[in-house]
Amino acid sequence: MAAAGLLYTVILFLCCFAAVHVVKLAKIGSDSLKGKPEEPKKRERKAPRQKSKPVYYIVEKKRTGRQNYGEPRKINFDDE
Repeated sequence: MAAAGLLYTVILFLCCFAAVHVVKLAKIGSDSLKGKPEEPKKRERKAPRQKSKPVYYIVEKKRTGRQNYGEPRKINFDDE
């Protein structure tokens, strides 16, 4: 009786294995028949945007026994 259960388990596994691979191959085949999708058209910009300068924040650790951080300070790197 145990051999029959093992046999049915192997047969069930092989059927599921084959079914999954048939579905995967069918999807690959249908995708290849559709062809390549068209590339989306690129929009032209009327005026180029200026890039904003990066802003960096430094957070100092308080030296007390607590593990809290201080308020962040804003640092701008302007050439002016």
